[in-house]
Amino acid sequence: MGADELARACAEAMWENDKASKHMGMQIEDISAGSATLSMTVLDHMTNGHDICHGGFIFTLADSAFAFACNGYNQNAVAQQCAITFLAPVKSGEKLTATASEVQRAGRGGIYDIRVTRNDGEVIAEFRGHSRTVKGTHLPVES
Repeated sequence: MGADELARACAEAMWENDKASKHMGMQIEDISAGSATLSMTVLDHMTNGHDICHGGFIFTLADSAFAFACNGYNQNAVAQQCAITFLAPVKSGEKLTATASEVQRAGRGGIYDIRVTRNDGEVIAEFRGHSRTVKGTHLPVES
């Protein structure tokens, strides 16, 4: 199985149990080794007192893309540290896309950059996540 095929198989296994991403209406757009693209449309209940998307929803979209990018090697990986910078407000009805790219992967750690854009391509947030592998796999390991 090639690296991209493995990443997609791991994503399918993870998606089966990802109740949070599904509940928020996220969709997987693309998966390959070390990268993932997810999208989500901002709904009215995701807006805050300023009538813009609550940052927690944007963070969660970026975090989900991060998770699918760093878990594509059939080894369970979790977030060790994450940071986000919000660059522009988002209104209800706008579609957001989070694209995660692997920057570095060595030993049990990895660094991933996630760019969140709206329909028109404007960057609305930049997220950096540090992953750490833990015990377990997404798919059975052949002996």
